[in-house]
Amino acid sequence: MLGVEIENFLAMIAAEKGVSSRTISAYECDLGQFLRFCNADISCLTKLQVEKFIQHLQERSFAPKTVARKLSAIREFCKFLYSEHIINSNPTQNILTPKQEKPLPKFLSYAQIKELIAAAYAKKDYRWQRVAVMIELMYATGLRVSELVSLSLSAINYNKGLITIFGKGSKERLVPVASGTLDAVQKYLESRQNFLHSAQKSNWLFPSASSADGHFTRDAFYKDLKNLAVENGINPHLVSPHVLRHSFATHLLNNEADLRAVQKMLGHESIATTEIYTHITSSKLQQTVCTKHPLAGYKSGAKS
Repeated sequence: MLGVEIENFLAMIAAEKGVSSRTISAYECDLGQFLRFCNADISCLTKLQVEKFIQHLQERSFAPKTVARKLSAIREFCKFLYSEHIINSNPTQNILTPKQEKPLPKFLSYAQIKELIAAAYAKKDYRWQRVAVMIELMYATGLRVSELVSLSLSAINYNKGLITIFGKGSKERLVPVASGTLDAVQKYLESRQNFLHSAQKSNWLFPSASSADGHFTRDAFYKDLKNLAVENGINPHLVSPHVLRHSFATHLLNNEADLRAVQKMLGHESIATTEIYTHITSSKLQQTVCTKHPLAGYKSGAKS
């Protein structure tokens, strides 16, 4: 059973920050774990208790990313408690987040993505036509999978070639989309009613009569992508909706797109998040240096 403080905190972040139900559940789980570990009155939380909890997680081999997420939840909760005068000071101040190694994002080649799209269309089934369109749309725009599956019919402006996205924290952004991809979406719309009952109406671009949310789920899309990869000899461990998003960003930067523009299209709050993609463009950079640097064709051999 949740304490009233946690209930009030979760209600606050849901109302004021517009976080998703998935994030709410994660906060609830992390805070419950922390408070059970402390086994103390909330009004008496101390910095030492937070530090011991972090040490407890590390000793049990929790991944640094997981530890950082739990600490972030505790920080937000303590800020709330302090603002509500439930605690006299914030015990999370000056507690450092554990260092995390950031693995380089995986991405597919353009040829592999074209192969996945073509393979889905080759099945000549309206269900796989939807998958093909979703792959193309995700690769063309860099949407998060949650943003993709929850697109509304009105989100796309076909005349201007723009998609209106409500991303994390309900922040709105406009993402341009190529005309060829828009043509594919419009072609898909001809078979869209097949995913609904005969007289059923839906505002979702990718509706589902069997889903509780009313639209195609991200888990179903994930499974379809994996199956498609296996069927076409592509390592399924390299294929996921998020890898399509990574591929979008990587290929844009490899073709000299502006980093700030890519940041805006991805919906990253910080440019530092986008900069990780600059670490995986080394092959393009190497090619540029080898062909365009003044010394590219120079052979050193000065006589002694």
